[in-house]
Amino acid sequence: MRRRTFIAALGCAAAGRPFATRAQPNGRIRVIGLLYPPSEADDRHNGYSAALREGLRDLGYVIGENLRIEARYADGQIDRLKPLAAELVGLNVELILSTANGVTAAHAVTTTVPIVAITWGDLVAAGLAESLAHPGGNVTGFTIFYGEMPSKRLELLKRARPSMTRAGLLLQGRSDAAGNRILLDLVNRAAANLKVELVPIAVASAAEVERALSDPPGGPVDGFVFADTMLLGDSAVIADIAVKRGLPSIGAPLYASAGGLLGYGVDFPPFWRRAATLVDKILKGAKPGDIPIDQATTFKTTVNLKTAKALGVEFPPMLLSSVDEVIE
Repeated sequence: MRRRTFIAALGCAAAGRPFATRAQPNGRIRVIGLLYPPSEADDRHNGYSAALREGLRDLGYVIGENLRIEARYADGQIDRLKPLAAELVGLNVELILSTANGVTAAHAVTTTVPIVAITWGDLVAAGLAESLAHPGGNVTGFTIFYGEMPSKRLELLKRARPSMTRAGLLLQGRSDAAGNRILLDLVNRAAANLKVELVPIAVASAAEVERALSDPPGGPVDGFVFADTMLLGDSAVIADIAVKRGLPSIGAPLYASAGGLLGYGVDFPPFWRRAATLVDKILKGAKPGDIPIDQATTFKTTVNLKTAKALGVEFPPMLLSSVDEVIE
């Protein structure tokens, strides 16, 4: 089990004094937990917790002086999230920050320790909050309507490859799992409007993607939508598989940067930085149930021209004129 406590020892080493003597006037070091579903390497690569620490530093929190972050990584294994959440609760952390399935796992373990959802789907629909304006329970944070994003991704993929009639929806876990069923229902509506047959392609990990794409249910697909954030750390691997199989594909903006054809979604680091403001409010006594849940309003579209050339895809001029980033 990988564990890592983020402690910035440089300042104290230079001063030659222990952390406690350099903390706030009352000598208290606040302790918060970070439950991250992917791996520590993925976190370092994407700079997520680094963005969080930047936001905290801007608010006067210095790791090792007046704040300690207990970080736990599930390495993409969903069944590890609850035990890791329980471990954080056992350490008496003052709140838990998490994302994706980690939010659900943390809430299943505790309904009293505050939980900050840095990115998640519809918190209200999932029963984790009463409303966006007044969550009411122990969960607040940022909500992203994941059903809308894969639907928009499918639309963009269809525009890039108009001849596409069967598209895979790449999911982690079982396709009949509650969250995946909801997602499939939402994206199926968009697929019907686009006259595209949607094929669920469920995998346990990135290691299964190549096999799953070689034999999808009902026969070959013309392209696929990468929907699951749990697999984002494997973006380069999945993008490489897509190119080798000649399949146009779309995922988060990070996916296009890693070699995928298209990317659409939220730019995640700013959410992690903004999460620091919620941490600050809770540590100063605010109840998570009284802190409104914020919604993502800014989305980014990325195209990878190198991958497009490899796949023989020519983007329509109207599509290229509306993107935010072009990778050449």
